This record gives sequence, structure tokens and C-alpha cells, in this order.
Amino acid sequence: MKFIIGIIIAFISCNLSLFAQEKQPKPNVIIFFTDDQGYQDVGVFGSPLIKTPNLDKMAAEGIKFTDFYAASSVCSPSRAALLTGSYPPRVGVPDVFWPNLPGGLSNKEMTIADMLKTEGYATACIGKWHLGDEEQYLPTSQGFDSYYGIPFSNDMSVNPKSKVSKDIVFREGMTIDSLRQVKWRGRRVPLLEQNEVIEYPVDQSSITQRYTEKAVEFITENKDKPFFLYLAQTMPHVPLYASPKFKGKSARGLYGDAVEEIDWSMGTILETLKSLGLDENTLVVFTSDNGPWDLKDKQGGSALPLRGFKSQTLEGGMRVPMIAQWKGKIKEGLVSNEVASTIDLLPTIAHLTGAKMSDKPMDGKNIWSLLSGVEKAKSPHEKDGFYYYLKNELQAVRKGDWKLRITKDCVALYNLRDDISESKNVAAANPKIVKKLQKMMTAFDEDLKKNQHQFN
Repeated sequence: MKFIIGIIIAFISCNLSLFAQEKQPKPNVIIFFTDDQGYQDVGVFGSPLIKTPNLDKMAAEGIKFTDFYAASSVCSPSRAALLTGSYPPRVGVPDVFWPNLPGGLSNKEMTIADMLKTEGYATACIGKWHLGDEEQYLPTSQGFDSYYGIPFSNDMSVNPKSKVSKDIVFREGMTIDSLRQVKWRGRRVPLLEQNEVIEYPVDQSSITQRYTEKAVEFITENKDKPFFLYLAQTMPHVPLYASPKFKGKSARGLYGDAVEEIDWSMGTILETLKSLGLDENTLVVFTSDNGPWDLKDKQGGSALPLRGFKSQTLEGGMRVPMIAQWKGKIKEGLVSNEVASTIDLLPTIAHLTGAKMSDKPMDGKNIWSLLSGVEKAKSPHEKDGFYYYLKNELQAVRKGDWKLRITKDCVALYNLRDDISESKNVAAANPKIVKKLQKMMTAFDEDLKKNQHQFN
């Protein structure tokens, strides 16, 4: 009799557990992606002048990654990699897209938004897109329910063939005729809602504020169902702008003003989650699309103590600040020195949400063990390496502490644990390591080129 009762109790417990799992709400996901923000340009990453209290608090209540990488050192490829979980050449986005020129991320690629739509998520893209400005390439054709933002870099122009809202706001003397006839007016860029221009040129001094308002609106409207928000800030890409509340306030000049307003934006979103009771069910990731411009007038950021800048495969071009928070799921005050990348976000989100990934080859790995602070967890790139592409050219690989970088100028080997600034080339003293890493690079690049995604 006791045996039968035990079986019944076990059966009930098992079914209650399954019921609880079924009722467990799917986590919300927010990716907060800045533009050209350098490795050092956050207080908790060592900025001497820029104040980022909200990001610093986020790191104290979550995890900071010291060895986190964008998958490219320029805009469009980096964004394609984040959204697809693959190195840019694999998904056909090796270089930057320009207004009114053909091309974009194929809408047959599975993005994070596409993937989460299959699980019933509400999805929104707010901010910079830069993956093609024709309708077939815009966010609403890539899994996002809604889009509000500037479709490319804020120093570009406008596609004269763009759809225009009947309620469009023209500024600076512009008209529909001047929009249609534009050849190139750098820094006059449009604001889109869905796939229509609603303002031209956009008032960039208010753009961070408006993105934040739209983000709060989206979160509030979808508080009772799972959502994915991709908030890709336009700042601090040049030309720099800040609202009157922040302009002239930072000791780092206008660049610092723009970053400090971004910090305010992050704080506003975190506070919104808390006030709505969503912070215990929302993974929030903050990072940058690549390193800072190499500018001499303080308009660009800082990658110190790293060497290099945007458009380079030196660490300063691709290693970026990363902070993640999820109350109750990510332990407070964690610091990870393991290698991870934006390409790892899609498979990690798939793991957390139960969503099915594409069956096409993918480069990203699930890094939840690192995010959640599993003791002695190692980078999933430890065995096979992490690769640095510039356009279609594979220039470097990192495996553990070693980084081999091969350009037309030289073969350089660095031990990043001992030499984070890549100041000492130790290739001559370590020929076996050079040979091993070079062999890895050749094999990986051949395999990637053979297995690029193809769509008929």
C-alpha cells in the first residue's frame, strides 16, 4: 500500500512540476546596442571623465564581461552578426551599406526577432538599423512588428526613393522635392516609422530621448506577454548630439554628453522594468557595435588600454564593453574574463526561451553558463577559437590568451593576458603557436566560405 501511495505522490509531484514549467513565463529580452562606443567609455570599464551611474549599477547588480567582442569593427556587419548569430561573411554582409544602393541582410535569414516570433513574442526595433534601406530589408521584413529609427548611420543621407508618410515633418527648409532630388547631403538623415519617412531631416538632438520614450511605450504595452526589444542607439556615432538637459554637462565634452544621455536612457528602461514588476523576468544586455573612431578632436571615444580603433582587427576595434542583468537569474557583481561575442546572443536566447534556431550553419554558442556564473565555466570558443574578419578577409584568431593577427604588413602574435595592449609581437619566439593558429585560421576560413548561407 505504501508503495502505491509513493507512486501516486511521485506522479502528482512530477505533473505539478511539469505544470509549473508550462506556466513559467518566457523571459523578455532587451538588447541595448550603442554605436562606436569605446571599450573604456563606461565608468565601470575605467572611463576617467564620463559618468555612467546607471550602467555602473547595472554591472554591480549583474555581470560585466572584460573579453567580449563585436563580430566586426564596422556597423552593418556587426549588426548582421548580432541578429543572426554568425560571422558577417557567412550571412553575406561583409561591409557597410549605403543609402539608395542595392543590398541588405537577406530577409530569408533567421534573425533573433524571427526566431522569437515563433514563440509568440512581441518584437520591436528602435534606433539605428543599417542592414539595407529598401523595404525588403527593413526591420518589418526581418521579424520585427514595429520599427522607429534612423535606417543607417547618422552621417549619411536619405534614399530619395523612400516611402514618405502623408504626415511627414520637414525641417531645415526641406520639401518633398528636395528629398526626391537629393544626391548627397551628409548628416541630413530621415526618421522612419515602420517603412515610411516621418521626419526629414530628423532632429538628432532629441533622438536618444525619443528612442527611450518609444522603448518605454513598447515595454508598457507588452508587459503582459513576452517581448523582444532591440534598442540600437544612434549615439555616440559622429556627428554627436545631446539634448539640452545633457549638452555641455560632461567633463569629456560633447562625446561625454552623448554617452551620459545614453546612460540615462539605460537607467530609464531599467526603472521601467522594475516599476512594472518585469525585472525578474527580463534579460537586459548592454554592449557596443564596435570600437571608437580614430579621431583627434575628442569627438571619438576611447578604447584604452586596448590598441586600435574602429575598422581594425586590433582589440580596440572589436573588443567592446558588455554588461548583462537579470534579477534573480544572474548573480550580482559577477565579472567574466572569458571570451564571448555578440554572435553568442542568439543561441543563448534560444536556450532561454525554448525557441528553435535555424538549421543553417551558425558560429555563435550558448553562453548562459557564463552569464549565470556557473563555477569554472569556460568560453565555448576556448576549443575552436574566436575569429576576426575585416570585410571578407580573416585577419586574426584568438584561442585562449593567444591572438594571431596576419595582415599584408606582418604576422603578429600576442599574449593578451600579459599584453592587453598588443604592444609586443612574440611571433618569432613562438613559431609552433603561430603555425598552429595559422592552420586553424586557414581551415576555418575555407569552411566558412564553403558554407556561406545561400538563398534562391
